[in-house]
Amino acid sequence: MKWLNKLERKIGRFAVPNLMYYMVLLYTLGFLLDLIMPGFYVTWLSLDVYRILHGEVWRLVTFVLQPPDSNPFFLIIELFLYYSIGRALEAMWGTFRFNVYYFSGLLFQIIAAFLFYFIVCRILGVPVSTIGIGSMYYVNRSMFLAYIVMVPNAVFRLYFILPVKAKWLGIFYGILMGYEVIYYLRFGLASGGPYALAILVSVANFLLFFFATRNYKRISPSEVKRRSQFKRQMDEARRSSGNVVEFRGRNVITRHKCAVCGRTELDDDTLEFRFCSKCDGNYEYCSEHLYTHTHVKNTEGRKDTGHE
Repeated sequence: MKWLNKLERKIGRFAVPNLMYYMVLLYTLGFLLDLIMPGFYVTWLSLDVYRILHGEVWRLVTFVLQPPDSNPFFLIIELFLYYSIGRALEAMWGTFRFNVYYFSGLLFQIIAAFLFYFIVCRILGVPVSTIGIGSMYYVNRSMFLAYIVMVPNAVFRLYFILPVKAKWLGIFYGILMGYEVIYYLRFGLASGGPYALAILVSVANFLLFFFATRNYKRISPSEVKRRSQFKRQMDEARRSSGNVVEFRGRNVITRHKCAVCGRTELDDDTLEFRFCSKCDGNYEYCSEHLYTHTHVKNTEGRKDTGHE
């Protein structure tokens, strides 16, 4: 994590805020372009290593224009999902780290396409196309995996009706990606290899970023004691905070209560609550308001308008 902090201090000012907004615009542009001129993307814009090596270097950038779906209805749903999850990850990680995650996925797709071309085509002599690798489809899908790891108890509305926890969707999606890799490899390296590699690269980017940003510092006995004391103090703060609500005709003291919307674990057992370290006092917030609330500054008699 230290290397990422150092990198952020050096080039963090170049990070693109609200990155998914611009990516959604690019995908929309790619969809309209394909609608007006079918085949233009594959012919002139896709990540074709052979043509890049023969001077068409703009393909290193323009391949991101490929829309995730050709059906307008499903395209709108996917773009909305990508935008929502991307914005949530940016709020949790910060703009710079989200940029690193997204652009590293893009870079790994390019590197994989070149390695695949030189190994399979040049060395093994198998005629291949690298267009299947040059797609942001699975890079965008890997954001879903990252979101599940961060908020496993979040609830998605399947078909806008059925509530399903994110962790169960993540397990299903992991199995589905494994099946897709096996399915594509059945067609051989030339036909299915690029698509299978695109999946593996996107998952590798997720795993690399996840494990590289974990804190593996050894916890000392004093640190264990400090955490135990902190937990005990938080429990005492909850008991003394007087979170009394009416539930089923009687007053109940809840363990959690959002300081903004007033919701508790009794309202929705999937809600997650956290204390804000930047607020003066024991203020607890639900996952919806943890990053959007106004920090309380009692000592200065004012409120800080910054966000968590």
